[in-house]
Parts: sequence; C-alpha cells; structure tokens
Amino acid sequence: MSPSADHEGYRISPVDATTTVVVVGAGPSGLMLACNLVRFGIAVVILDDRPDKTSTGKADGMQPKTIETFRQLGLADPLLKNGARVYDIAFWESTAKESLKRTGRKAHYPEHVGASDPYILLAHQGMVEEVMIDDMEARGVFVTRNSKFVSCARVDGTRQLDILYEDVTTNTLCKIRADYLVGCDGARSTVRSFILDAELEGELTNAAWGVLDGVVDTDFPDLWSKVALRSHSAGSILWIPRERGMTRLYVELSSTDGERVEKSKASTEYVMSRAREAMHPFNLEWKTVEWFGTYVVGQRVAKRFMDSEAQIFIAGDAGHCHSALAAQGANTSMHDSFNLAWKLNLLVRGLAKQALLQTYEEERQKIAYDLINFDVEHCKAFAAGDVKLAKNFDDNIRFISGVGAEYAPGMLTQAPATTSRLQPGMLQLPAKVTRYIDSNPVDIQLDVPLLGQFKIYIFAPDVSRSQASLGNICQQFQSILASVSVTANQSYAKRPRGHSPSDEFVQAQRYTAVSDAFTFALVTQSAQSDFEIADLPDILQTSRWSLYIDNIGGSSCTEKWFGDLNQEKTGIAVVRPDGYVGAIDTWGAEQVDVIGQWLQDYFSFMV
Repeated sequence: MSPSADHEGYRISPVDATTTVVVVGAGPSGLMLACNLVRFGIAVVILDDRPDKTSTGKADGMQPKTIETFRQLGLADPLLKNGARVYDIAFWESTAKESLKRTGRKAHYPEHVGASDPYILLAHQGMVEEVMIDDMEARGVFVTRNSKFVSCARVDGTRQLDILYEDVTTNTLCKIRADYLVGCDGARSTVRSFILDAELEGELTNAAWGVLDGVVDTDFPDLWSKVALRSHSAGSILWIPRERGMTRLYVELSSTDGERVEKSKASTEYVMSRAREAMHPFNLEWKTVEWFGTYVVGQRVAKRFMDSEAQIFIAGDAGHCHSALAAQGANTSMHDSFNLAWKLNLLVRGLAKQALLQTYEEERQKIAYDLINFDVEHCKAFAAGDVKLAKNFDDNIRFISGVGAEYAPGMLTQAPATTSRLQPGMLQLPAKVTRYIDSNPVDIQLDVPLLGQFKIYIFAPDVSRSQASLGNICQQFQSILASVSVTANQSYAKRPRGHSPSDEFVQAQRYTAVSDAFTFALVTQSAQSDFEIADLPDILQTSRWSLYIDNIGGSSCTEKWFGDLNQEKTGIAVVRPDGYVGAIDTWGAEQVDVIGQWLQDYFSFMV
C-alpha cells in the first residue's frame, strides 16, 4: 500500500512506534482488552478518534457475570459505590378495556441462576470506561486520543502489520508497526473491512426506540424498579433506575402497524410525548435530560471475527449487533475482549500454539449467535405482552445474567464429564470456602487474582485418606507441566506483568510461587486441625495461599461442582484464565495413574 498515493493532502510520518497489539476503539470492549493486556505485560497502543471518554449515556447495565469480572480485576468498588442496583422487575400492561396496571413482579435474578451478585448494576458507560482507563494509566499506558484508524497492510516477509491512523488535530498520518490489530470500533467498524468475508449478516428490523436519561417527576409507584411496560395504544417502555437519581426510559417508536418512525420525527419532545401517552393515567415529566438517543434494532453477526492469519480481530459491536432491551451489548462486548486477551498473552509469550487463537472466533461467535437468537425472541415477547415477556425472562434468565453463556466442546473445553455437575464450557460456579492459611472466608471464584494463569483445583474430601493419591497426582502435574512452567517463568522475568501501586495489596507472588502459567489449589472437607501444610506434597505446600477448607454452610463448593464426591475419590477441575471450566472429572484411588495423561491431553495446545 502506498499511503502517499491513497491519502493526498496529508503529511505522512515514517514508522512512529512499534508495539505488540494495536486496539482501535476505547469503548468498553477496547478498554477491557487493553486493560488486561497491560496487566499481562503485553505492549499495547489503544487508538480512539474521540477527544475524551464517554461523558453521558450509552451502555448502562452491568450483568452479574460482568460485575464478577470487575471484582476479579479489583475494579468493581467505584462502580458498586456509585451505581444503582436493580433486584426486581415489574410488569405493567394496559388494554383497550383496562387502564395501565401492574400484572406481576419478580426477582430479576432468582437463586437458581447462581449469580454471586444477583442484580443489574446501572452506571453510564463513561463510569465503566473511567475505572479501566485509571487502571491502565496507573500502569503507565494512556489512550491515544484524536486518532482515527485509517488502514493496515502486511509488512512483506514478516508477520507484522503497518497500521495507519490519522492524528485529526494535526492532519497527519501516523504509522505503527504491530503484530496484532483488534477492532473494537463499533458496528460500522473500519477494521472489519480488512478481514476477508467478515461482513455482518442478519436483519435490520423496523423496530425503533428512543432513549432518555434524566431525572423524572412522576406518581408512577415503581419508579425505582426495572419495569417492562406494554401500552395498547403507545407501544412498549423499558424503565430502568439509574445512578444519581436518574431514570432511563427506552420508548418504542414504531407505529402500531409496525412501520418505523422517520428519524427526523424522533425528537426528544416526540419521545417524551410517546412515553407520556404510554404511562397514562400516571403523570410523567422530566426535570432534566442528560442524554438522548435513538436506534433501530439490527440483529446481525459478522461472518468472521478474525482473519486467516490470526493477526486481525474484531470484538464487541464490530462483531454483533442487537437490541438494547436486555442489557447485553457492553457485557457481551467486554467478554469478547476478556476471552481474547489471555489467548494473545499466551501466544505472545510463546506458551501456546497458533491454533489457540482460532478458539476466539469459535467461542465468541457461538455466544454472538446465541445472543441474536435470544434477542429475536426477546423483542417478539416484548411486543406480545407481559405473559410472554415474563416467560421469556424465565426461560433465558441464566443467559441474560451472563452466567449461562456457555461454550461448546472444543480445543479448550473437553467433552462433557459424566461424574460432575460443573461441566466444561461452563463458568466456574461461585462458592464460599475458608482459606486454610488465615481462616478467612473467601469466594473461590474471586480469591486467586487474574494473572493469565490456568487454575488447577484438586478436590480431596479427606486429606488423610488421600495422602498417597495427592502425592501421585502432584508428581504427575510437576512432570507434565514443568516445561511450560519454565518457559513461562523465563518469559515473565524478561517481560514482567504491568505494575500498579495497587498491586501491593494483591500480593500476586503468592499465586505464582510454583509457576507463572498455573496456580494449584486444594479444596478439602477435612478440618484445619486434621492436617498441616507440611503434610502436603511440595507444590501444594508452595501453593499455601490457595488451600481451601470446604466448610461453610449451605451448598458446599464440592457439592456444587461435583455433586456427591465420596471420600475415596479425587476430583480435578481445570479453570481457564477467563474463569471457564476447561476440563473436569473424578477418579478413584486405583485410577489416579491416568490423571497425568488426561491433563497432558487437555494442555496439548500449549508448547
């Protein structure tokens, strides 16, 4: 490519910088990717064409799984402090014969969902962006603002890319040389055009919605609940409490015969009048309006999420578009990036084979199609009224929460196990356990910090009966994983994880003492007084901060993950760096010799 020929009128710089990954777009998806890469110690440049972060509006709902992810990152506290929490949903409907009335109310996330945070956390997109930007800046990495991605080209004879972007403040074209490019640049993604056959496929519907954020004055009784409302004359409204005493209203703009309202007609005043009509006989006025927007529902998925060379990727809205009615957009987008980040880390560090990156497209495209299929039915249910909408919520509530977003069997997810409740492709189930070393009650899914490692949990209900088995198992682990661990330790010594002063409170070295690639953990129902750390095999002695007593009341961790794991058996769960279960099974004492081969088969994607 000849930039001077294609971009007349611009001053063109030579290669300004080299990096490992360029991320285009500093919205939730791009920042989640960059934030994780910076923490892993991977060089990254993040380009954004805006002069600053989002200040109001846009995505606003964090689902339980996303809240858990921010807890794992140690970034949840400002959002939990300042966001609004929605625990319930109320259904309202009017008919030609009956005035608007409440037809039902239910917990948004009932207990069977299994969410450790059973609510939606409402905070405007800029607040979410800010916590990730602050974390990156504390580690010395800043968003490159006013920088519009233009193009990319392969560098002859290498596996590198020359990435061209425009500094819009100086009318200059700048060039970065990088190994990977990731487009988190929205539904109209420019990066996507550089991936062959990656166009969006699906439907652009006639469903149009107006969105208003502001402080309302109303006598409506469910002001502080999430409300799904269906008016016989003025369509549907989704009513959501927000931070700082605000309320967001999604107001249906399509006409009663399904025709889309002209965009020029969809003004703030028109949307307000439509909402007032739907809310009759309740009064509804706005004291302030902070943000207003409109959108047309499109339900589309990109045919490809990456190029054939596994160097150019898309994530977030660049890969999938849908309605905003179930608060899935930013959540799914951030988990695209969360999935990709740790895989890029392993590739860059030479710890995994190139084929690992193919799993990004396989896994996240599957979730995107699951989301579109859900969204189509959810929009239909919204239009059909409260009974069908309530049923749609019940049928899909685990998926809506993020807890039920599951991967199919593949390279990173073994075939289903017959001996456990928790299955490969599922998220690690939340559970309370007691940390042996200091007797602190902890959440097992949160306790080990996110360091880009696999977590290997050994469940031994009775340590005294399992001494021989534990020794055998740990010896096999050391033998099989030693080579990867040596390579990982050397890589992190050469290219350390990104450091922030806040990391002193995490004490990450407690979880890397054995290996920078694996954290080993023991979960037992034996009492603390029944054994000493010195009684355990060496790698568990060294892993003393991830020894857990499964003794907290209610449903135990062992029961949640394995069901009835008797004292003669050992259970092992391999949990991926993103919290998904990769492999899980149980063995009797006479079967432990085959565990090593089982583990070796699973980690065949590593080098």
